[in-house]
Amino acid sequence: MANLDVSPAGQRPSALAVLGALLDLSLVRIAEASADARRFDREAIRAAADVWDNTTLPLVRAATAGTHGARERRALAVLEWMAGFGEERRAWMVERASAAGLSLDGLLSPAKPDEPGRDYQGRVMAPVMAMTPRTVQSLAVDYDLPSAEVRYVRVERAGSRLTGYLELAVARAYPVDDDTSLGSATLNIRLCDITEVRFDSRDARGVTFRPEADGVAIGIGAHGMLHAATADLHPDDSYWHLSAAGHRADAATPPRESRPAYAGVPQEGQLGAYAMAAATLLHRAMLEIRMVRYAQSAPRVPVRVIHQVFAGAGQAILAAGGHSLPHRREAAFLRLMETWARRGGPALAKWFAAVLSETACPPDVLAGLTDRAARAHRTVDAPQRSAPAPSAAPGPLEAELRLAAYTSAHTRYGTHRDASALVHLAVPPYPDSAEEAPWRLRGVHSTEPTHVQLRTEAFQGTGRPHLTVDDDGAHHFALHDGALRITSGNGWNGWDGWNHNPS
Repeated sequence: MANLDVSPAGQRPSALAVLGALLDLSLVRIAEASADARRFDREAIRAAADVWDNTTLPLVRAATAGTHGARERRALAVLEWMAGFGEERRAWMVERASAAGLSLDGLLSPAKPDEPGRDYQGRVMAPVMAMTPRTVQSLAVDYDLPSAEVRYVRVERAGSRLTGYLELAVARAYPVDDDTSLGSATLNIRLCDITEVRFDSRDARGVTFRPEADGVAIGIGAHGMLHAATADLHPDDSYWHLSAAGHRADAATPPRESRPAYAGVPQEGQLGAYAMAAATLLHRAMLEIRMVRYAQSAPRVPVRVIHQVFAGAGQAILAAGGHSLPHRREAAFLRLMETWARRGGPALAKWFAAVLSETACPPDVLAGLTDRAARAHRTVDAPQRSAPAPSAAPGPLEAELRLAAYTSAHTRYGTHRDASALVHLAVPPYPDSAEEAPWRLRGVHSTEPTHVQLRTEAFQGTGRPHLTVDDDGAHHFALHDGALRITSGNGWNGWDGWNHNPS
């Protein structure tokens, strides 16, 4: 973690030190959330990496400014820009800084509440709304909820909490134009701290929303239920401005021209070739980690490998950028990249070569860095994508369900999607792994599920997965005595080598 450049007692910390600390705290959070598949937190990993998509280059520009005043000015601009992405991003920054004993008071201007925006045509856009009695009443007026159909449902463990996401296709109850290709609207619902799950893909038509004293209950079909402590909702509806809720929001939302212009990414400062190459490596690493946002890709993203390479990058970048002479700064960034290449070792040698080939690194330097990576004696765990289980390995004696998702067959925006099911399991280490090796995250995917059933008990502890094939060739996956049960007519992808026991 960065050594904080703190002003005299009682005064605020250095903005640059806070910025570097936020990077290191992001990497620490990524490490915590990916250390073991039984505690894997996909959303925490995504959120921590996502911060640095457009912030990595501004951080390095701030760290390499020639004077203390310029470094602070640039760092303050970056912090202000980061916090401008809404209340959720600002709250994340405050929480992370507080975890390190830092305060952002005095470094950021007062927060501005999130408000509905307008699109390029000036039409008001639907905001994200907490599911309150008022929201539920409004939805019942604008949409035909009894005919709503589940397009997608996902329930997963985020660390130790149970979270979920629900996507509903709903018919509009308000008048629109005569466009016959209009299609239905979509309601996207995010649920936190789920306490009850009952879902059956054959009973997925019709929905009710019931805010209760202890949370929110969402009824699905005749018998389905998702009960959570909180839920928020966002209508994905290009005609929302014509709804009753849209008319109310339109009357209260300022015209697009009167709203403050979007503040672009801070661009001040030019980087040397090695500083730019180091920034590019870190930026690409964060983008690679952020791929966990796609549930089907998450088990293949080598999160722990990348974290081990770039751990402490915030402090290291501040130290390298702190040299007053440009040639010494460049030399420091070259040494930093050499350190990263050694940490990555053979497992990431090709990745380093691919990223660095797109930078202005001289060819001899590029060759030296990739050679160090390929010959490194200190290696980290190989990425999961390059170390599949042997094809003859049996299925695990125990596994813990981390995610279960179902997509119904549907057409959206003119594109048809087949039904599918996805399961993430935390499984024990390979038999020849070290005694304290972490559990691994494994994903299996079915492209033709004919029936999906899910109950809360499927997420309660470890169990023995069962995959059977009946006389008609249907594949049945079950866990925890059927608390999760999936029937597929097309088998499973990612299940190679697991026991298939005829029923």
